[in-house]
Amino acid sequence: MSEPELSSSSSFYIGSPMDTDTENSEQLYVHSISQAGRLLPSSSRWNSIEVDFNLFPHARDPSTYGSLPSRYSKSVDFKLTITNKTHFKRFVYAAGAIVFLILLVSLLLHFLLHNKNQHAAPKDLTLALQNALLFFDAQKSGVLPKDINMVKFRGDSGLEDGNSSLVGGFYDSGNNIKFSFPTAYTITLLSWSVIEYHQKYEDIGELDHIKNIIKWGSDYLLKLFIPSNQTSPGSSTLFSQVGSTSNSTSPENDLNCWQRPEDMRYSRPVFSCDDTASDLAGEIIAALSAASLVFKEDQKYSTSLTKTATELFSVVAKVEEDPGRGFIQGTYTMKDDCGGEARGFYNSTGYMDELVWGGTWLFFATGNTSYLRYATQHLVSAQNEELSIDKGIFYWNNKLTAIEVLLTRLRFFFDLGYPYEESFILSTNNVDSLMCSYLSPTTHKTQGGLIFLKPNDYGSLEYAATSSFLSKLYSDYLDLLHRSGSGCIDGAEFSLQQLRDFSISQVNYILGDNPMGMSYMVGFGNNYPQHVHHRAASIPWDNQWHSCSEGSTWLNSEESNPNELLGAMVRGPDQNDMFLDDRHKPWFTEPTISSNAGLVAALVALHDPPCKSNDVGLLAKATQHLTVLNFTMGEKVSW
Repeated sequence: MSEPELSSSSSFYIGSPMDTDTENSEQLYVHSISQAGRLLPSSSRWNSIEVDFNLFPHARDPSTYGSLPSRYSKSVDFKLTITNKTHFKRFVYAAGAIVFLILLVSLLLHFLLHNKNQHAAPKDLTLALQNALLFFDAQKSGVLPKDINMVKFRGDSGLEDGNSSLVGGFYDSGNNIKFSFPTAYTITLLSWSVIEYHQKYEDIGELDHIKNIIKWGSDYLLKLFIPSNQTSPGSSTLFSQVGSTSNSTSPENDLNCWQRPEDMRYSRPVFSCDDTASDLAGEIIAALSAASLVFKEDQKYSTSLTKTATELFSVVAKVEEDPGRGFIQGTYTMKDDCGGEARGFYNSTGYMDELVWGGTWLFFATGNTSYLRYATQHLVSAQNEELSIDKGIFYWNNKLTAIEVLLTRLRFFFDLGYPYEESFILSTNNVDSLMCSYLSPTTHKTQGGLIFLKPNDYGSLEYAATSSFLSKLYSDYLDLLHRSGSGCIDGAEFSLQQLRDFSISQVNYILGDNPMGMSYMVGFGNNYPQHVHHRAASIPWDNQWHSCSEGSTWLNSEESNPNELLGAMVRGPDQNDMFLDDRHKPWFTEPTISSNAGLVAALVALHDPPCKSNDVGLLAKATQHLTVLNFTMGEKVSW
């Protein structure tokens, strides 16, 4: 009779079959383990369970197991005793109830959040876009057209700016100062949105409106550059600012005087720079070049824009090529007489990104490959100049991410090959990484879902708006290529839908889907800021002149603004989703033209009107129909 086959862990009871009295019968429990190869005695039936932690020695000769006692305990006694079954049952029931409640609450929260995200009422993006454009009408300086002035609490102002040579432009925010740097950025971004999505603007009847806004800005930018042959030999002039935070001839100025622009009577100094203000020059070049594409059908005006941009670019390039002149390239805020005051509002931390930005747009405007060559040759320098706190952020101080999107656009739809290919591929990889960062769970977002790219800074909505714009724009690029998505460095992938979901989530947050239930666009929804930090909006339009001291009464008033600054996006909440609607706290309640430009771009990118065509934008058409004549320096690419 063969021996029974032993499993890796088995137990047996050995006794007489007739022994029914277990109390008096002799019982022997044995067990086996795989390493022993034989039966081993057990103290009880429960010791027969084997737990293998690879602690057992592996004998080379099975015959030696019979002479080696086990070195390891076969059981563990935890000495657990239930002293009161009633209390134990209560404990078990209570623990079970707590676990059940936790699971129930978790499921309810998950359902409610999911239901909110999936079934929230869609925002009226047409209304939001129309309102956002109206904000720029409220910021206009100069002689306002009486027939189409849609902002009833604004009139003519700043008519003596620069001895009447610098009339026009925009007040940058809630004060009465005109800063050239953010104005140029605003015109560039608004023009880009028209270039990409002009058909959408036309479909909702806003194309003429936004072109009017852009022209108001580009007309003013044309006044800011005075070539050297019209002033002193060897030095051109750029005007960086009109209005001041200090005044040597009067205690009143544009900062400490809370007064409507129409009521200003104090002097307004003008700040000027030479041609070493490379960042300011680069941004103006970009704005004029992009605007020239918007007004391509008006050949005379478009040509005047590109002519000024080309001339300014040649001046800036000479500064770089001829250091023997005693000049060096730099930022406009480096010199006190140029941007000393602007340093406290729009401090520029680099200039190379603006020069590359300007060169890229000038290439699109003229087709001259020398500008594209300049841009691609200096791209790495711009990347090296980027501050770590600005990485991945597109706003008035950092254009690098937007540059890389434009170069990626060129690669996708008209790859010019050598010598641009390396810069194109680098840009595409960086844009993919940027999109991955937007979607990454490690990227700082508030509990309400707002991407918070600068945790220690205010103005969070400005960065969220441009992130929304770039992600939607890039998804449109990929869609035109019939691609479903792209990939990240770590091997992860993202889809077009993920980019679009992220993009709309940021806009929806701005328009009211946030923990405060607050729409951060004035006039949109039922709950929006009532105490916007804005001089013209906070003082009644009553056909009366109000002095600075009278204006201060309205600054300190707890009443809502008497004039609704329709379409203005305020700076927004902090990183805890908290917002204070307080006129004295501009870090929450002040709007700016640069931030609203980003919102306009995001809104039109996400807008889905009844489409009359499959138009993909002027820039898309241009890059799809380029005909390369010659790749040598200075030769043109026809459109």
